[in-house]
Amino acid sequence: MSGTFLVRNIDYIKQQIYINDPENCLVKRLLSFNLSGSPFSSCFDILYTFLTCPNEVVLPSWYNRSIPCLSNSTSSFFATSNSAFEKSMLPSCKIVKRVSVPASWPFREAELSSSVNNQSLLLEWHEPNCRSCEMDISRCGFKNKVSFEDKCYGAKNSGHLSKGILVLIISMSLIGAVSIFPTCILIRIYNSQSFDSAIRHNEDITAATVMQQPRGTMVRMGLDQSTIDSYKKMELGESKRLPGTNGILCPICLSEYASKETVRFIPECNHCYHVECIDVWLKIHGSCPLCRKTHA
Repeated sequence: MSGTFLVRNIDYIKQQIYINDPENCLVKRLLSFNLSGSPFSSCFDILYTFLTCPNEVVLPSWYNRSIPCLSNSTSSFFATSNSAFEKSMLPSCKIVKRVSVPASWPFREAELSSSVNNQSLLLEWHEPNCRSCEMDISRCGFKNKVSFEDKCYGAKNSGHLSKGILVLIISMSLIGAVSIFPTCILIRIYNSQSFDSAIRHNEDITAATVMQQPRGTMVRMGLDQSTIDSYKKMELGESKRLPGTNGILCPICLSEYASKETVRFIPECNHCYHVECIDVWLKIHGSCPLCRKTHA
């Protein structure tokens, strides 16, 4: 009976619906709002007084919140739910109508306000009562053709989970995420420490080998920094795509490449590594860690 409204949201579990005026002038609709013959009712009602005041009258400061869609060049339209303001209304102002407005909470406004025009109307329905069906994600309907008694039908829809199972899955996912993150950090630290330990071990072996070599024997050492710097480098983009047979992990530290990281390529074999990983390696060995080819 009150015309067409715009549905902003429907909560099927609470059986509530939020509606707005498509033309953004809800107050105009409220002046003739009628829920008779409708399956909907209001959760709470707030009694509003709507009034107009001529523009030529100097209004107190609390009259500065008019409703634009009902105001014009000669008068301004106001709304208040406070009876004290109504009693202190200026003689030149006139009451248009008193209307019970559906609201989500039985609050009381402290002054004249245009907020009633910007909020949604909250309505609810009680029949049919499908709350339990909605919570169990099953179909709701009548028991038979001549009865208005409700019933939940069938198994739960495929692709949906009960509320309890869904909560359990979310909880387990959060626990898993919390435990996986520190595990990844520990693995990264372990790999880094293992790499550093291997480097120190190789340094000790190299030093011992040099001391054991007789004079006049050539011992192959790592590369100098200028030679290492001459090897090609590349900063990875968002795709982290690498040429050739290179994978997604650095073969030295076993960590996955990330965008904006810099990698260095070994000449000829074109194997790549993190710059900080391969530079230390080449200073000791001078060869590719994967294929063991010497390129110096």
